Amino acid sequence: MAERKTLSRRSMLKGAGAAVLAAPHYSKSALASSGEINVVMWSDYLPPVFLEGFEAETGIRVNHIGIGSNEEILNMMTASNGQGFDLVAPTNMRSLQWAPLDLLQPFDLDKVNLDAVNPSMVRIGTDAWNFNKSGAHWLPHIWGTEGIAYRTDLWSPEGDAPSYGDVWAEENAGMTMGRAHSMMLCAGLYLERLGEMEPESVWDAYDDEDTMRRVWDQITDWCIERRDRIKLIWNDAETQKYGLLNGGVVVGQTWDGPPLALKSAGEPVNYQAPIEGAMAWVDGLAMPVGAENIEQVYAFINYLYRPEPAGAAAAVNGYNTAVLGAEDFAGDEFRKNFAEAYPGDALASLNPWLAEAPWYAKARAEFVEKFLNA
Repeated sequence: MAERKTLSRRSMLKGAGAAVLAAPHYSKSALASSGEINVVMWSDYLPPVFLEGFEAETGIRVNHIGIGSNEEILNMMTASNGQGFDLVAPTNMRSLQWAPLDLLQPFDLDKVNLDAVNPSMVRIGTDAWNFNKSGAHWLPHIWGTEGIAYRTDLWSPEGDAPSYGDVWAEENAGMTMGRAHSMMLCAGLYLERLGEMEPESVWDAYDDEDTMRRVWDQITDWCIERRDRIKLIWNDAETQKYGLLNGGVVVGQTWDGPPLALKSAGEPVNYQAPIEGAMAWVDGLAMPVGAENIEQVYAFINYLYRPEPAGAAAAVNGYNTAVLGAEDFAGDEFRKNFAEAYPGDALASLNPWLAEAPWYAKARAEFVEKFLNA
């Protein structure tokens, strides 16, 4: 288990500072094309500055369908048999759920400027998403974490870092928020730190269903006892922002992007990796089997993989990009926020979301439903 976590933590960020950019391998004619592309992507990933720049340069219109969860993507793709969309945006650890569905097609990597991207994140696609050894069915886009956001004018952590337990604390009752399944998993990490669960229990739960149900029974019972302390259950970026600004939330478990975007806008909001370690993920790009606008797809990807537009998008949405050198175009505020969100050894203590087998996702949904209905 320690080996699995160390490989994921350290290798995911390795090479992020080495911006070696080579000439693109895609056809110049693609960038001169026109038409449209249908993209299913997380709601706040494509700000106007990015979309307007892409359309002005290429003539390609992006029809962006915003989503807030991987389940939405899977449901849309299974319902349509992979038809009607050109790009979707699954998260790295969902490969085991996509592999048996045959809803995605591999990328032609000769058409993608992979030299512009963090190589360890590229390997996620060429390794975990190389279905039937037919090629990479996934390319990296944005990486980020889930940790603790809070109103700096109303609350502050007791020590140098907040804790996942702060969301469940009695003193914060009625003023907290989180996403159900990740808030419950991180409650397990908090219980491990307190010594109320065996170390590594949360990660051992990914190994087999019997272990998973034993571990999640304990987590769910603990969370249900404190269910009435949670004010808001979120499922997308806008709900996180609403909670912190207008929803009466003082402290919550959130993605990094939404609170950092608020912080950059001058709101009294902070985001920080908790003492138990922030949860790390990489959202990517995948091409459904029914994609029709293929050349436009590659034009979109290679525009997205350029440092300047990638950095401009990051400056607005607050997330970290897989594109090397993009931070040079994200501005001083972005770099300051990053340093404050991950102080000390916080980056070395990241907890990567592990690959979820279909049985794990199904069983977890049962526990989440039990919690939400309590």
